[in-house]
This record gives sequence, C-alpha cells and structure tokens, in this order.
Amino acid sequence: MWYEQLFEDYGEKYDQESFTKGTVGECDFIESEISHNRQFRILDIGCGTGRHALELARRGYKVTGIDLSERQISIARQKAEKENLDVKFARADARELDFKDEFDLVIMMCEGGFPLMETDEMNFMILRNAANALKKGGKFIFTTLNGLFPVFNSLKEFHDQETGPDGAVLENSSFDIMTFRDYNVTSIVDESGKKIEYECNERYYIPPEITWLLKSLGFTEIDIFGARLGEFSRDHKLTTKDFEMLVIARLQ
Repeated sequence: MWYEQLFEDYGEKYDQESFTKGTVGECDFIESEISHNRQFRILDIGCGTGRHALELARRGYKVTGIDLSERQISIARQKAEKENLDVKFARADARELDFKDEFDLVIMMCEGGFPLMETDEMNFMILRNAANALKKGGKFIFTTLNGLFPVFNSLKEFHDQETGPDGAVLENSSFDIMTFRDYNVTSIVDESGKKIEYECNERYYIPPEITWLLKSLGFTEIDIFGARLGEFSRDHKLTTKDFEMLVIARLQ
C-alpha cells in the first residue's frame, strides 16, 4: 500500500518535515500526563524514525517503538546507537500486534498507522491492539486527523502552507463527505533525488466516532482536544481550525 512505500522512500527526509519539529514540547505534555513516573513502560506505535521514543528515553523512560517501515526503524536504531540509548525498536504491523497487558502508556503520534489504513476495520484493529497492549488503568495518547477540518477548510491550502522546501507535496486532493476520506496524490523527492508519486487516501474522524470506538474497547475518561504542534495542552479546545485532534483515554 501507499503508506508502506512512502515511508520506505523518504526515511531520512521525514525528519525534515515541519510537523516533526514539536517533539520536545509534545513529550513535555506526555510526561505531565503520566506524572513523570519513570517506572512506566511506554509503547510508541508508528514510531517512524523514533523522535518521540528517543526523546522519552533521554528522559529516563523504558520505551518500545514499532513501525511498519524497515527503513524508518533502521534510522531510529542508528539514532539510538549513536546516543547510547536503550530503546527497543522493531518492525511490526500495528494491525497484528501480540502485546498483552504489557504497557502503562501507549502513544501514537502524527498518524502513526491510524488512520492511514484503507478500511475502517483496519483502523479499528490498530486501536484494539493498542488497548490490548495496555495494562488495566493504562493511558492511551494519540493524535489523529480532525474530520471537522476539511468540512470547513481547504486541505490543499493547508498543505501548501505547511509544506517545506524538501517536504512531501499533496496534489489533487478530493474529500469524500460520505466516507470522510481524502483522496490525493502525494509526491516526494527520495534520498536519491528521484521524484515519486503515490495515490493516497486517509480517513478523517469526528470526535463522536473516536469516543464511540474507544468506549467499545473499554476506554473511559476520553478527552479530545485540538493538537497544536509542540504545544499539546488540555487547555486547547478542539475547533474546526485544528487539523489534528489530541485524544487522551484511560483503559478501564
């Protein structure tokens, strides 16, 4: 699928994207949500090149990072080795995880798998596996695409503003109001300098959908906020101007 090839083709360039620049502030928020308890075991689903996992490891947390892209996992391992950080990185499909009651916290940042899958059922499998990985009372923190945004705003204008000189370029965006999926052509210049295009589609969710999905998996205390780059906060009420939602839930 497009998401498998895309993240293989621009491994190192991924860290140059504008949306990767808020890692420290986002980890500050994650720490505050778990009361800075360094005994917590953390699972990072869709960890990419490891930016959140590595930052949390620098702060003394025990972190496992998984991603579907072997290229991105390889880069994450190289970073960890360079800094002598003890982080477990593994290539794994978030739809097929076998963790059970192992982690105190699961994070899934910046569309780390969910909601990139081609069917709603596959996206649900990722949420289910996150729930399975958590201990009772564990916390799940993730960001996902805000379905209110494309209803009131232009996705093309947003991506044009957000794209850096070396970033992925989104073209021919078409949002389907019946399925809440955005169909687009995304192009990148890979590490060899070759331009590659991918036919992509991503699922946007509205808050009641996320709440219902999580409740069906046994989550309680479900809170949804606007996700601002590097400035996650419970003070940021979700609006139609927020491209992403910040979701925080506790497993019953």
